[in-house]
Amino acid sequence: MTLILGIETSCDETSASVVENGINVFSNIVKTQMSHKFFGGVVPDLSSREHVEYIYSVIEESLHLAGIKISKIDAVSAVNGPGLVGSLMIGLTAAKGIAIRNKKPFIATDHVKGHIYGNVLTHGELIFPSLALVVSGGHTSMFIVEEDFTTKEIGKTLDDAAGEAFDKCAKMLNLGYPGGPALENISQKGNPNFKKFPVAKINSLDFSFSGLKTSVMYYIRESGWDFVKENLSDIAASIENAIVKQLIETSKRAYEIYRTKSVMLAGGVSANKLLRFRFNEVFEKRRTKIFIPEMHYCTDNAALTAGIAYMDYIKDRFTPIDVGVYSRS
Repeated sequence: MTLILGIETSCDETSASVVENGINVFSNIVKTQMSHKFFGGVVPDLSSREHVEYIYSVIEESLHLAGIKISKIDAVSAVNGPGLVGSLMIGLTAAKGIAIRNKKPFIATDHVKGHIYGNVLTHGELIFPSLALVVSGGHTSMFIVEEDFTTKEIGKTLDDAAGEAFDKCAKMLNLGYPGGPALENISQKGNPNFKKFPVAKINSLDFSFSGLKTSVMYYIRESGWDFVKENLSDIAASIENAIVKQLIETSKRAYEIYRTKSVMLAGGVSANKLLRFRFNEVFEKRRTKIFIPEMHYCTDNAALTAGIAYMDYIKDRFTPIDVGVYSRS
């Protein structure tokens, strides 16, 4: 039995988790920072300060819930990127300190690969090679994933991430924070064909959402706020439809090229109900195996780093204690 304590502080969630053998989640504590609501988005400096405030209490709660003493932990892991540099430093420093004090090996993990690993925590055995669409507030990328979890990026956003497009459009519609879930909720009452917003057509497997954001801004300005308020659900549904359409169309093109044995969703936006439905709908017709993580493994949480770190642990691949953080892949 191998027990790994994982720590996640890449953005605005402070999380700690204990995972056994890369699959059995004994605890997974997530403290979401709500102080950013006043600003309508994550404020990096504020995020770092809140991680400092909560990090050790979250770790203690995770160990207590798991019923595991720190002496019984076999290794300590932490996400060291990509993410907000200041936030990453808090979790990385805490993990290094625990590892040094308790003479445990340390493993740094990649945030994006951790999201993909959410499918292992959900489904157990996966089928490889797999086409993985990773969609969040900071990332929109497509990967070919092999059995050893080596990845090859075959597409990425050229500007905004899909989650960022959700949040920025929600802010323009005064839907509050966090914007993505708010826009999704109001979209369920709307007509997705009310307004045809642009969907970028790129001669590659890359994505682009900046044109959509600009189009929404001008549409609101030209329509007037009274019209927008009267048709809020329809406009929101049309925005959601445009974002999801691009994600699905690009995924279809990638699959036709690579014909992988399975397809996967991952990342915070993979919790979006319309995206999950259309992803299933499209790839069921192609009779390929589909993996979509459970909702609680979509968003940032430390079970992802503790889980994927096990793959390094069993191969004695430990991280030098002087490793730093990085903001982008």
